[in-house]
Amino acid sequence: MNYPKAQLSDFIDFFGSQPEVISSAPGRVNLLGEHTDYNDGFVLPIAIPQSTWVALSRSEDEWSRFRSENMNGLVHYQAGGAIPSGFAAYLVGCFEVLREEFDAIAPVNLLVSSDVPMGAGLSSSAALEVATLRGLRELFDLAIDDIDIALLAQQAEVRFAGVRCGIMDQMAASLADERHMLFLDTRTLERRLLPLPEQSELVVLDSGVPRSLAGSAYNQRRAECEEAANRLGISMLRDLDDPDLTDVLPEPLNRRARHVVSENQRVLNAVSGVSADEFGTLMNASHQSLRDDFEVSVPALDCLVELLQDHADIYGARLTGAGFGGACVALARAGRGAKVGEEILAAYGSKGYQGRVLVSGSMPTDFDPGGS
Repeated sequence: MNYPKAQLSDFIDFFGSQPEVISSAPGRVNLLGEHTDYNDGFVLPIAIPQSTWVALSRSEDEWSRFRSENMNGLVHYQAGGAIPSGFAAYLVGCFEVLREEFDAIAPVNLLVSSDVPMGAGLSSSAALEVATLRGLRELFDLAIDDIDIALLAQQAEVRFAGVRCGIMDQMAASLADERHMLFLDTRTLERRLLPLPEQSELVVLDSGVPRSLAGSAYNQRRAECEEAANRLGISMLRDLDDPDLTDVLPEPLNRRARHVVSENQRVLNAVSGVSADEFGTLMNASHQSLRDDFEVSVPALDCLVELLQDHADIYGARLTGAGFGGACVALARAGRGAKVGEEILAAYGSKGYQGRVLVSGSMPTDFDPGGS
């Protein structure tokens, strides 16, 4: 297994024994279908090369101990106790949702290492949840499949981390790969893997503006969507297929609903077999909708997206993730992604911002799974 070598030695140094299990899960970038998953809509994520790794073993007493190599400190947790803050809340959530269903769950020692950027909109939290649940599944020989893991991970985040997320991130971390887009119907969980458009590859750039879902307007946007659906007399905005029908709603509910309805249609159009140019046009329209109708962009994201969209080797670009900061994703001409990333970051820097390339083509820019 290609896990970071440092993690194994650090686990031994810190806990005094070999880990019994090492598991991982990837981050993801969402190409289309933003803020549609909690509206029972359609999404189109793909896994990125960066991953979160979890090493764990059974604890010798009644305490679980959680440590992250990306953060300082050690968290002690006793089953049923107070929920800690930070990364440990996600771990406790995974532990507790399994403990509700399985008697076999016992305290663990757990070490996390990750190169999925936090605060960039690439689903570092879902990668952590899925990696943890995969490890607990193996450690305690639990009869749960990959869909179960995604659903349990979502419960953990909603109930214990306070983010009313949809299912997309967890399904992507559990089921997606780096070579195919995962087309997912979040209502039925029907899914299929699809190739990227011909002669294209991905570029993912961090805007340098971090964001926190729990502390952002994410939950407010979800509440606005629920109110819009209620006023329209439908259970979910997924049930609306004509954006013009949202005009009867007051501001800003009309624009929130219009984004969701039009975004669902963009995903369906994208998976119907479009060219790279057509896919890029859909991405551009998605960003405009996220900026104007859903109001989740920020000036740095708009600047980065505009630079990408104006580049001759870019088919289209948009913010990715929930917004309020984080990353942008672009569809580039095959073989040009790395060069485009360098050029765009230089132009971005000249406007007073500082970003970084997260993904270009099919490989990460700064990750060595061997830990060398």
